[in-house]
Amino acid sequence: MTTPLLSNVMGGRTVAGRGNGTLLFDPVLGTELARVDATGLDLADGFRFAREQGGAALRALTYRERAGLLAAVLKVLQQHRDAYYEIATANSGTVKNDSAIDIDGAFYTLGQYAKWGEALGDRRTLLDGEPARLAKDPLFQSQHLQVPIRGLALFINAFNFPSWGLWEKAAPALLSGVPVVVKPATATAWLTQRMVQDVVDAGVLPAGALSVVCGSPAGLLDALQPFDVLSFTGSAATAASIRAHRAVTHDSVRVNIEADSINSALLLPGEAPDGEAFGLLVKEVVREMTVKSGQKCTAIRRILVPEALYDAAAQAIGAKLAKTSVGNPRNETVRMGALVSRAQLAAVREGLAALQQHTQTLHDGASHAPVDADPGVACCVGPTLLGARDADAAAIVHDTEVFGPVATLLPYRDTAHALTLIRRGQGSLVASLYGSDATALAAAATELADSHGRVHVISPEVAALHTGHGNVMPQSLHGGPGRAGGGEELGGVRALNFYHRRAAVQASTAVLAGL
Repeated sequence: MTTPLLSNVMGGRTVAGRGNGTLLFDPVLGTELARVDATGLDLADGFRFAREQGGAALRALTYRERAGLLAAVLKVLQQHRDAYYEIATANSGTVKNDSAIDIDGAFYTLGQYAKWGEALGDRRTLLDGEPARLAKDPLFQSQHLQVPIRGLALFINAFNFPSWGLWEKAAPALLSGVPVVVKPATATAWLTQRMVQDVVDAGVLPAGALSVVCGSPAGLLDALQPFDVLSFTGSAATAASIRAHRAVTHDSVRVNIEADSINSALLLPGEAPDGEAFGLLVKEVVREMTVKSGQKCTAIRRILVPEALYDAAAQAIGAKLAKTSVGNPRNETVRMGALVSRAQLAAVREGLAALQQHTQTLHDGASHAPVDADPGVACCVGPTLLGARDADAAAIVHDTEVFGPVATLLPYRDTAHALTLIRRGQGSLVASLYGSDATALAAAATELADSHGRVHVISPEVAALHTGHGNVMPQSLHGGPGRAGGGEELGGVRALNFYHRRAAVQASTAVLAGL
């Protein structure tokens, strides 16, 4: 039987590539699932259609009307929810709970932006701040105005969140009145492609408002123009090549980057091994190491505890990890599925081997025999906890991110030492703090805010309320400085800033009133 070829959507229609395509595989069973191909696509024409047709149709609507489009998109997606779960299991190797983070997390984000867009009302532009007087007479003033860009938004997305990675970007873009072209990571492109196809087939968006390019098209960035924007999630190496492209250096295409991030979890001093804060740290570390098999840009990579608690933390985390069943996500006893591909499996093994040369293995992932899966075929690895008693000397753990179920335990002398160690990550998406002293937690959060996009503080009173170290909520900013890419996404309506242009209108108060 011929493996099906997934179509691209460009120029408001379905378009097949002209090549043989790249095969997508089930990372547990090793079976062929589909092919993707973008050979021969007329990207310039497709991008032009998106700008001229999709963009114009979106900009003609008010924010409230565009919010209605998001609500309609959400309704379409919800109708196909079961099919999306099946695709996630087959193509990403995720257990049901992990698929929910990607799929239902996307639905929640779309719903939030639909609600926020409704609140923006019947406007087509946004005022930025209050008018500022420019002369002695207040008749002549300056008002900053935000208007939707007249280009398109190109999303080059990572393999780990084919659903949420699309919609957390597309929701604010479409609400802003900007057409979207998404290029999903090839290995897990099926879910993104299916969602886009379902929405386009339902006809709930204007033609050209949403497009998908699968596979590896030639000249993707060459088709960008000065008023377009580009959002990338992936490796720092690819991010560097994007920043060096002529579209960015010459045409000033606006770029948002989310790259590598060595995130941390810190247990503050003064906590006991039988205390609640200690238990919350252990629970969250284990969850972050195992959810989506550690394939999250926000996952905990470094765990910092007071020197006196190093052994207790190693034992407690290792004991919980030992109970994690790894293998085929179709088996109800399995709690952690597979890595997404053989390439990812090789990368994790290589990175883990490099870390192990400078650390002690406190819990060996090799002790987890895959459940209901052939170890010679399945891309399964068990969670591995490493440790380095000399956190200062173990430079590699502050520089190297293994994108899988791997984390390193590090002891620190005092709070100042701990914060110094965390900053050696050179900028991260998120750090989480654990403790029971509100004053100390607030002080540490403030100290880490300059080098992190988000600081997640977990104390006993919010044990049952907090949303999780690694969960990205649309109400909060997602992104981080330095090696994390320097980008910003989400943060409520702040996300709309990326898809608008700010201009100062200098005019009489009567003219400004008409804005």
